[in-house]
Amino acid sequence: MTAAPGLSRIRIGSAPDSWGVWFPDDPHQVPWRQFLDEVSESGYEWIELGPYGYLPTDPDVLRAETERRGLKVSAGTVFTGLHHGPSVWDSTWEQVAKVAALARSQGAEHLVVIPSFWRDDKTGAVLEDRELTAEQWRELARGYERLAREVRETYGLRIVVHPHADTHIDTEDNVTRFLDATDPDLVSLCLDTGHYAYCGGDNVKLIETYGSRIGYLHLKQVDPEVLAAVRAEDLPFGPAVGRGVMCEPPAGVPALQPVLTAAQGLGIELFAIVEQDMYPCEPDRPLPIARRTRAYLRSCGA
Repeated sequence: MTAAPGLSRIRIGSAPDSWGVWFPDDPHQVPWRQFLDEVSESGYEWIELGPYGYLPTDPDVLRAETERRGLKVSAGTVFTGLHHGPSVWDSTWEQVAKVAALARSQGAEHLVVIPSFWRDDKTGAVLEDRELTAEQWRELARGYERLAREVRETYGLRIVVHPHADTHIDTEDNVTRFLDATDPDLVSLCLDTGHYAYCGGDNVKLIETYGSRIGYLHLKQVDPEVLAAVRAEDLPFGPAVGRGVMCEPPAGVPALQPVLTAAQGLGIELFAIVEQDMYPCEPDRPLPIARRTRAYLRSCGA
């Protein structure tokens, strides 16, 4: 279905995450062919690669598998710990290069970059301080600017940095600090509506205030009641997802219609990729949710 004129600049897609996929290989996850079949059946045209190695990494095989299902790739995803400075550059670039090359081979134009977790998202083990020092903030900003230049020059992709729960780029204060510290010509955001709400941020306000920095969207909602319990217990993100903190739209927050309307008002083409975190999940659970979510987004004009 073609988007209504009001949201004509928004390109809707989904991702392996909406099928409970967090890892390249895991017995709790659906096979990759099932994901591709079902995301296509649900009415989506665009997908992300998900964790590197989940979908085929041979470009020709991946292209054949997506094309025969009418699918196209919008982006790849990597995790980085660039606040640690130059010592992690080589290992970071090694993983970035693999993902960026595969994404580019499929015609993608974006690389979603997620900061590393300060605590383990499964066990809750604290890996480092929750707050960065001033020097670490400087290294973070320099690192992302360098990464943006290298990825653009080598692969022709634009990085979009994804604020994420249990990372150092999470709350409104930390997101705006990051934006103010980085070159707008190099670094844009992947605004994940669920993660930003999870961390207390106002999505519409961010779009209206920093609109020129929004380069990509992840569409997600949070269950306010579950979130209240998660905050009260200071749960790590993994167990919070297991409790259902990220829920099927339109049951949660933020309301997606105002977010999409604000994004449309930016006057640029934007991907809006559905990501409903639900690892682990039963293999028959994602498809009905995906169908209902796609129908709901059509009702919003997307």
